[in-house]
This record gives sequence, C-alpha cells and structure tokens, in this order.
Amino acid sequence: MLRTALKVRWLAFLLLVMGAAAAFAWLGQWQLERAIIASQPIDAESETIIPLVELQVPGIAPSEVASGHMTEVTGVLVHDSYTVLTGRLNYGEAGYWLVGRFLTEEGSLPIALGWAADEATVLTVEDELNAAAEAEPAVVTGRFMPTEAPVVPEGDQGPFVESTLSVASLVNLWPDFSGPVYEGYLVADVAPAGLDVIESIPPMNEGSVNWLNIFYAVEWIVFAGFAFFIWWRLVKDAYERELEEKAQLEAK
Repeated sequence: MLRTALKVRWLAFLLLVMGAAAAFAWLGQWQLERAIIASQPIDAESETIIPLVELQVPGIAPSEVASGHMTEVTGVLVHDSYTVLTGRLNYGEAGYWLVGRFLTEEGSLPIALGWAADEATVLTVEDELNAAAEAEPAVVTGRFMPTEAPVVPEGDQGPFVESTLSVASLVNLWPDFSGPVYEGYLVADVAPAGLDVIESIPPMNEGSVNWLNIFYAVEWIVFAGFAFFIWWRLVKDAYERELEEKAQLEAK
C-alpha cells in the first residue's frame, strides 16, 4: 500500500488534503480564540481620561461607553448646593458622601467630592467650603457614573435624608436651580481636605464561554481529520483495485 501511496497523483492529492486540513485547523483555532475572548471581561479602555463634552451631554441618559468612564470637566462649585448622602460604602465601610453642584458651560453636574466615616466630619467640610471665597473655575477629573434611582426613606430616616445619588432628587434640593443637568454624576479622584477619596471601580463586564464557538472549533478539527481519512480511504481503494487486477492477470 505504501508503494501506491507514493505515486505522484496520490502525493499531489495528499498535498491538497494537507492544505485543506491546514485551513480547517486555522478555522478551528479562530473559533476557539473567539470563545476565549468571549469568556474574558471586556476592556472598554475606561481608564483613558476623555473630556466630558466628548462623552456625554446634559439631559440624556449615559451611554454604555460614558458610564464608568474616566473623564475631566471644567466648571465651578456652587456655594450652598452641597448634599450629604448617608449609608455610602467606601472600601466596604459605611459612611457619608459630600456631594456638590458643579456648574459647567453645558449644565450642572453633581460631583461626589469625598467620603467620611462620620457625619460630623462631612458637615464640617461642607461648612468650610461654603465659608470659603467663591471658587475659581477648575478642572476636575474622576469617573462619570449614571444617576441612581431615588429611594423612599424608611424606618428612622427623616423625609429629607438622602442615601442615593439621584439627580432627580438633587435638583429639588439645589437652591435657585435652573438650566440643563447631566443624567449622571462624577466621582472625583481628589477629595477636599478632611475627606477620603471615594472608591472608584472600573466597569467590568462578566464574560461567558461561547459554547457555539467551541462546537464550531471541534467541528473544523473533525473536518481536518476527515480530509486525511478520505485520502487514506481512496489510496486503500486504489491499492485493493491493483491487487484485484494483479490477481485477475495471474489467473489468466
């Protein structure tokens, strides 16, 4: 059978089969890579700082790209427009956020300025900011997050206690508010003196194994093996025909 397989036409056919098998193997590898990529968290390059005007406009719900993206924005903090949020976790510890109204050329943007474990510290910093001279325009960097849903106070919480950063709720608390407002807020990466920087977690999408891609990868590998099987079967049939023809000639 080896002599039959080494004939020119079968060697040429073998080269063709090897080329087809290589293509099938490459397709199988590509499908497997797609399955692996699908199982990994998606890197949205959210840590690259992009101006907020290029990410988001006021009055529109944040897109998937804008949500969780690091950004920078120019504006001023408005006096007497600070809000204290309760029950906010920072690295697993419950405490308080100080939130301010940041006025930009495009509209108002809530900014989570910093965190403290006790309310007295946050209120002290709030008083200091209100007592300070009118702030100059500044560039603030941080992570842009979509607005949170308002929560109705329960138990011992008073009617004016805020625990979520809801833009819809804040605009009702800001004095003399007017104009457009962003449907999200900024978690500042630098906190005022006396407060801790708020933990900022990059967005991560949970991946899942794409079993369909894995099935296709196995299928292409089977095709590659089947191509060699066809070549072997054809050579075997040719060899058997040669034996039959030789036997018939000897019988004559």
